[in-house]
Amino acid sequence: MSKPLKFAFFGGEPLAVPVLEELKLSGLIPELIVCNPDRPTGRKQILTPPPAKVWAKDSEISVFQPHSYKNKDEFSELLSQDWDLFVVVAYNFILPKWILDTPKHGVINVHPSMLPKLRGASPIRTAIRDNLRDDIGVTIMLMDEEMDHGPILDQMHMPISDENWPVSGPELDIALAKMGGALLAEVIPTWVDGEILPQDQEHELATYCHRLSKSDSELNIDPKKLPSGKDAKNIWRTINAFAGIGDTFFTYQDSRVKITQAELTPNKTLRILSVIPEGKKETDFENYLNNLV
Repeated sequence: MSKPLKFAFFGGEPLAVPVLEELKLSGLIPELIVCNPDRPTGRKQILTPPPAKVWAKDSEISVFQPHSYKNKDEFSELLSQDWDLFVVVAYNFILPKWILDTPKHGVINVHPSMLPKLRGASPIRTAIRDNLRDDIGVTIMLMDEEMDHGPILDQMHMPISDENWPVSGPELDIALAKMGGALLAEVIPTWVDGEILPQDQEHELATYCHRLSKSDSELNIDPKKLPSGKDAKNIWRTINAFAGIGDTFFTYQDSRVKITQAELTPNKTLRILSVIPEGKKETDFENYLNNLV
């Protein structure tokens, strides 16, 4: 690139900050960070800024936090500038065409899967839960109006050995964010310089994933006879998939029991270490079993 790139970064959690750090290492600093609004968090519902905003403030970068994209007039300042590029990473809003058409070199997205596999809102956690190791990686794509549909600029697979599988959700989040950020730092200058020919996705091979909900975290478990073999592996992957984003649970005697700590033994049997029975405090699993009727 012959001159500094003027770009804005649209980002959400948990991928935005690790990607920003990787870009910073390569000297790519956005002029603006667009992120989610501050949200009430915790029991006291304290209004808390998203991590991308904190990072921006620490880096003395301007921040914009739109609550929706319904009113184009609210974006007049953004639209009035001559942007070279927008970068999108795990952002919560669907961007309208008038945003996509704004920057000179389009809008680039970092998607944490090997597109066209796992289009949608939860590719990392779905890959863990459903044992889709071949689909784990990052894709740098040029965004269009359809979900995760645009042409590919580059992508990279992340191999994971049997020994390290399954990976916990938070661990894979960070690993893919760092990989995506490093790849993005390579792609941006070559894309802007016209050295990349975008490749259409093989749309007929596309698979999709939905945003995981509480119902997806329910496990079919008899606490008095924990599973082994294939069933234990499946449940262990689900526990890892929901780590950091929600509690897995089972229902026994009409009571919901959250699993707070578990492991898979060397002989592939599920071992639950601690739980929170409905309406009670956390306890070790053996104590929970001893108190069953």
